[in-house]
Amino acid sequence: MKIGNVVLENNIILAPMAGVTDLPFRLLCHEQGAGLVCSEMVSAKAIYYHNKNTNVLMATDPGEHPVSLQLFGSDPDVISEMAARIEEQPFDILDFNLGCPVPKVTRNGEGSALMQNPGLVEKILTKTVRAIHKPMTVKIRKGFSEAEANAVEIARIAENSGVAAIAVHGRTREQYYSGKADWDVIRQVKEAVKIPVIGNGDIDSPQSARRMLEETGCDAVMIGRAARGNPWLFGQIRAYLSEGRLLPDPDGDEVREMMLRHARMQVAFKGEYTGIREMRAHISWYTAGFPNSSRLRREVNSVETLDALELLLNEQFCAYQ
Repeated sequence: MKIGNVVLENNIILAPMAGVTDLPFRLLCHEQGAGLVCSEMVSAKAIYYHNKNTNVLMATDPGEHPVSLQLFGSDPDVISEMAARIEEQPFDILDFNLGCPVPKVTRNGEGSALMQNPGLVEKILTKTVRAIHKPMTVKIRKGFSEAEANAVEIARIAENSGVAAIAVHGRTREQYYSGKADWDVIRQVKEAVKIPVIGNGDIDSPQSARRMLEETGCDAVMIGRAARGNPWLFGQIRAYLSEGRLLPDPDGDEVREMMLRHARMQVAFKGEYTGIREMRAHISWYTAGFPNSSRLRREVNSVETLDALELLLNEQFCAYQ
C-alpha cells in the first residue's frame, strides 16, 4: 500500500492515541507488524510557542518507519507554517486531526469540532498541503453529531485539497467511544473518493479486521484502543489477512517479558519518574483478562522504580495468572 510516495509494508495501521502512542509503544507495535505507526497528537500552536513538551511528542526512531506525525489546531496560517517548520524532522507522513472528541480540544474549535466548519477545513488542508512536500493525511469521524454526519463531505474536501489518504472513525463526536461504530459511513466515504481510505472503529481481532475490509471496501484498517496492552494484535491480523492463520494469544511469560521490555524502554526514553508512572496504565491494559490480576494492578500503582517493577513482575506476576 502507498500513501503518497510512502510505501507501507502492509495495510494495518496503529491509530494515534493521546497518552498511549509515544515512541516506545510505537516501536513495539512496529516490531509486531504494524505497517504504519502514528504519534500522539501535537498542537500546532504549542510548536509555534516552542513548548518543550512537543519535542518528546515529535521524537522518532529509525526503527519505527514509516511513522506519521499528527498535528491539531484551527488556524490555517499557524498549522501550515508549523507544518513547514517541522517538515525536516524524520517523520514520513503528516496527519491532521479532525476526530479528537475531548472537550478541552473541541471547546477551542479543534479536533472533531472542525467538522462543523467545512470551509475552515478546506482552508487548513489546502494551505498545509501546499506548504509541505511530504504526504498529508487526515483522520475524521462520522460527524460531530448524528444530525451533522458529514464525513463524505469532509472526505471530498480533503481529496480536493490534495490530501493523500483519509482515516474514518465510524462514530460521531457525541458518541466518543461508546456504542457501535458505523462501518457503513466508511463504505460511503470509500465510494466517494479515489484516495486511500482507512477504516477505524471496533477492530479488535483478526476476524473483525477482515470484516471491515470486506464490508466497507476500505484500503487499510486502523487499530486504536484494542492495541493498548496488545501489540501482538498487529501480527495476528497480518497473519490472518495474508495467510488465513490465526496466531495464538501470548502466554503469561510473553506478556511479562513484553511488559518488562516496554518498561525499560519507557524509562530510557522519559526517565524513571515519568516512565514508571506512565507504565502503570500500560500494565493495567497488558494484564486485563488475566485471572486474579486486579491485585497486581493495585500493587503496580505503588511502584516507583524500575527495579521494584521488575521484581514485582518477575516474582509475582505468575502468581496472579
